[in-house]
Amino acid sequence: MADGVSGMDPEVRTHPHNIEAEQALLGALLVNNEVYDRIAGIVNDSHFYDPVHARIFQIAAARIQKNALASPVTLKAFMEDDEGLKALGGPAYLARLAGAAISIFAARDYAQMVYDLAVRRALMEIGEEISLKAATVTPDSEPREQIVEAEQRLYKLGEQGHADSGFQSFLKAVTDAVNVANAAYQRDGGLAGVSTGLIDLDKKLGGLHPSDLLILAGRPSMGKTSLATNIAFNIAKAFKKGRKPDGSDGAVQGGVVGFYSLEMSAEQLAARILSEAAEVPSEQIRRGDMTEDEFRRFVEAAKSLESCPLFIDDTPALPISQLAARARRLKRQHGLDVLIVDYLQLVRPASAKDSRVNEVSEITQGLKAIAKELNIPVIALSQLSRQVENREDKRPQLSDLRESGSIEQDADVVMFVFREEYYKEREKPGEHDVEAMMKWQEEMSRLHGKAEVIIGKQRHGPIGTVDLSFEGRFTRFGNLVKSYQAGAGDFQ
Repeated sequence: MADGVSGMDPEVRTHPHNIEAEQALLGALLVNNEVYDRIAGIVNDSHFYDPVHARIFQIAAARIQKNALASPVTLKAFMEDDEGLKALGGPAYLARLAGAAISIFAARDYAQMVYDLAVRRALMEIGEEISLKAATVTPDSEPREQIVEAEQRLYKLGEQGHADSGFQSFLKAVTDAVNVANAAYQRDGGLAGVSTGLIDLDKKLGGLHPSDLLILAGRPSMGKTSLATNIAFNIAKAFKKGRKPDGSDGAVQGGVVGFYSLEMSAEQLAARILSEAAEVPSEQIRRGDMTEDEFRRFVEAAKSLESCPLFIDDTPALPISQLAARARRLKRQHGLDVLIVDYLQLVRPASAKDSRVNEVSEITQGLKAIAKELNIPVIALSQLSRQVENREDKRPQLSDLRESGSIEQDADVVMFVFREEYYKEREKPGEHDVEAMMKWQEEMSRLHGKAEVIIGKQRHGPIGTVDLSFEGRFTRFGNLVKSYQAGAGDFQ
């Protein structure tokens, strides 16, 4: 039976495929290379059932992408020693494919058929594996873990049309790298990643890059959550949907943000974002103590925020596997461009470990895996150990990260939020010491409304310090305009 789909006895059921559809599609491609642009978004070589067909498509696609001709004659040079092709009749098989070519208008339909059958085969494989694993009862085979694993594989299949990527050719990796550079160049040589809305931070990081894990750490009251909500709000507010450079639909500016708030409730987090947007202090919002003008601004801000693609999950003590499953679901349903976790130490490992260091290690590895799997930046907030407080210079450093080894190792970027004003405020001298008081007031006015983001590690760029403005009343970080910064860029 040609297409291998049958209602026969399940014992002799073959995997669904249609060799004729594959032959017709390849024939059309070899006769007219322009067909490639119509089908490239639907199929790739992994979707072909016959491995020889997969190799023909791969070589033809590589040549077409280089603006070179892919025809039976040009492909013959590359495939003369191909054992699989020899079994089908050698280079003459390529000529036969081209000779039996279908109309180029039908090529898209054939490509869709090849893709659909590939997805069916992958579904069958996943289903058989799930069934086999569920039947095998061992002490370490947790049903809950099997569900998460199955969901992960089904997600991958739904997104990319094949269950496991495995090794990829260097050609594909180079093409992807060129596409990323092209995207940055199209944005006036600006950012390869999503903009945080904070100009100086973007310059240092180049935006938030897909598949990166960024750690944002700081002591309590430094403004970690405020900075994270500011970035989330800036990205969601700038969201514009359109056609991306790779031809797919998605965010061309800003993005859809997922925010795991394990410490604060969704309502408290929303109040913070509203406070920043409406410029009304959050404690006044909580008490309802607002003037008519402030209340009007508050309502207008709430209206404008209704359409923001910002999704908050405030389930406490989420296991890392659940966190990943929910992120996958969000990406399938609404899209997802940036994920924020507040904060790392409140995430639970999938299973209890013998030490806290091992638990944190599992969580950071899990977050990095989510970033790579969903191809999005993940920002995880983290607490710092108390040893910062015992030093003269309170600026945090990498060794201050709690259970630091794994966090430092797995993260692509480690940033610290630091507000010297907070510590200086607590050093206020007594009223009687006039000289010390004047010096303190001078220091306070110099530090007032300023914050630093110290980049302690960056895998793809420089480390250093970014200065930001900070308005405590609205818990808002912003771009700091400096007198000496006449349009110039970098920090020392």
